[in-house]
Amino acid sequence: MGDASFELKLERVLNAPRHNVWRCWTEAELLEQWFAPHPWTAKIKELDLRSGGGFHVSLRGPEGEESGGPGVFLAVEPEKRLIFTDAFQPGWLPSGQPFMTAIIELASEGDRTRYTARALHWREEDRKTHEDMGFHDGWGQVASQLEAIAAKL
Repeated sequence: MGDASFELKLERVLNAPRHNVWRCWTEAELLEQWFAPHPWTAKIKELDLRSGGGFHVSLRGPEGEESGGPGVFLAVEPEKRLIFTDAFQPGWLPSGQPFMTAIIELASEGDRTRYTARALHWREEDRKTHEDMGFHDGWGQVASQLEAIAAKL
């Protein structure tokens, strides 16, 4: 689906039930525990889980670096799929600097979860920048952090 030159993808089976993985994506206090690759931290400033609802994630690095920002949810399908983008801010205001749209898909495999995370970029250059920033290691690390928390719920 789509042009691979604009997409980065992580897929794995998590050793946790889908309901718990969904909770980790949709409850701010859980999301903050795994969303940033350690030693970075995440602070959820807004999480309005509905199509058009806003989100705002602030990431902080060990040296005080900051990343993240606002965006909106394009689709929320409970325990199945989340689609969100930084191309808009709440109220459908254009962000001015769109970077990516994320599609998170969950499917049960017994008591485990097939987890697919896709990052779609507007330009091939943005995809390459995201890959060079450490997409595979970073998103892989947070998927492991997500799995560890979801397995304990």
